[in-house]
Amino acid sequence: MQTTRYFNEILDELSRAADLLSDEQAEQLVNQILEAKKIFVAGAGRSGFMGKSFVMRMMHMGLDSYVVGETVTANMEKDDILIIASGSGETKSLVSMTEKAKNTGGTVVAVTISPESTIGKLADLVIKMPGSPKDKSTSDYTTIQPMGSLFEQTLLLFFDAVILRFMEKKGLDSNTMYGKHANLE
Repeated sequence: MQTTRYFNEILDELSRAADLLSDEQAEQLVNQILEAKKIFVAGAGRSGFMGKSFVMRMMHMGLDSYVVGETVTANMEKDDILIIASGSGETKSLVSMTEKAKNTGGTVVAVTISPESTIGKLADLVIKMPGSPKDKSTSDYTTIQPMGSLFEQTLLLFFDAVILRFMEKKGLDSNTMYGKHANLE
């Protein structure tokens, strides 16, 4: 198959994935972010990269947002939210973070393929994402893509859609956000 045909198939998969997302869950996430004092995001591997891009956009909106594990990350407190991006919901380091966040009294949101996972069960809100786990062993969902690619791509686009909804609710536009873009380069 030609590369452009693969590209089109990936776009078709993402379009089908979008139809499986819950508007209600997405709106709950937007409202949780609006109510939070600080927002923390964590994920491992490529999911973590998608989380970092989400934090960057929240920073552009003027939100007090952090990537867990970075040297400049603040401490989590009771009025804060931790958003965990994990396809499996079983990544040991992320389970540990989730438990610590719950112990601080903070709110935990799991964005996962597996709502019944350890992280999903601990979370206050679960955003069910379409996709197939990395090993493809426990999913009826089919994708031509390797490992967790569909989940990770859907995660990025979902987070960008959350940003757009937040912008709408707060009356922000791209020009306002650009004013918070890095300018030391």
